[in-house]
Amino acid sequence: METRKLLTLCESERRKDLYPNVLVPQPRRGFFGIGIEGPKTPENIGIVWRSARIMKADFMFVIGKRYKGVKTDTTKSWRHIPLFEFDTFGHFHAALPKGASLVGIELDVRSVPLTTYQHPQRAVYLLGAEDFGLSKEALEACDEIVQIPGELPLNVAAAGTIVLYDRLLKNGAFSRQYE
Repeated sequence: METRKLLTLCESERRKDLYPNVLVPQPRRGFFGIGIEGPKTPENIGIVWRSARIMKADFMFVIGKRYKGVKTDTTKSWRHIPLFEFDTFGHFHAALPKGASLVGIELDVRSVPLTTYQHPQRAVYLLGAEDFGLSKEALEACDEIVQIPGELPLNVAAAGTIVLYDRLLKNGAFSRQYE
């Protein structure tokens, strides 16, 4: 047996022994991506990017150029999930994938609670800036608006991670890694 294959098998067995109850996202139909309009801090971009990788998102995006660099992406997500950068919301909106629903994550009078929300098969999740939320233009363009119930708004990276996890959980996308 080739050394590389043997090492891969050994590594797989070691992980199975160390983490017997690990749940991982499984293959699914459709696609989804997540991004931030007007992100203020690179830390939030890095955290959302890492979460997107872990939750098996297909892509990530940012709209606007308020940040410089990403230092919190310790898993080097850029190697696994493409990051698209758009100068304006109009440029982003024109590039939406065919058949995708634009889902805004925002505290808004039209929003539905995440607890009862049914995620579309093809979704693009849009988070607002840390200090301004989603722009009026973005809110008007959203097919659906979802909120995470709570007294106060969450940090943008925390909100993004919760939405991605909720999508996988409700779609029954988790199973034991080593079954």
